Amino acid sequence: MLDYEQVGSPTSLLIIIRGPSGSGKSSVANAVRRRHGRGMAILSQDVLRRTVLWEKRDLPGGLAPRFITHSAGFLLNAGWPVIMEGILRAGSYGPALRELLAAHRGRTLVYFLQVELAETFARHTTRPEADEFSAAEMESWFEPDDRLRLPGEVVLPQTSSLHVTVDRICRDARPRSDVDYQ
Repeated sequence: MLDYEQVGSPTSLLIIIRGPSGSGKSSVANAVRRRHGRGMAILSQDVLRRTVLWEKRDLPGGLAPRFITHSAGFLLNAGWPVIMEGILRAGSYGPALRELLAAHRGRTLVYFLQVELAETFARHTTRPEADEFSAAEMESWFEPDDRLRLPGEVVLPQTSSLHVTVDRICRDARPRSDVDYQ
């Protein structure tokens, strides 16, 4: 459903940051992009699904999973490094994400921010959008271990600070050389 047989180039970069509501995905994505500088796109599930498509929640057969992965493919084909961030539940988004990963010719880094429900509640109270949804809604979305279970998927525990998490992703995202100069 991507409409692309292959996506990106051998040097393109796709970073996927997933986790429960309030786990810090947006903060991590924004900090990684600030370190990278201009020329890196962030595709936020919240913006694309809730704002662009005006869907309050993921709908069975909804457009959001394909729209988000198609947008990533478009940007990767245009030469942009891409960060996708959101809850991106494995059940709803897994098939579209796996299709994108299979088509992507460059490097793909996948991270799952594993945060306990009580911690998501605590973090949520500090967010600007804290009044947009309730603790009951957050609990209904919560999946304690919603990993995609892909080779190379990195699980980052809630004890990993924003700084440590961003350092890890930026280190992993550095261009690789075929020659080791050590």
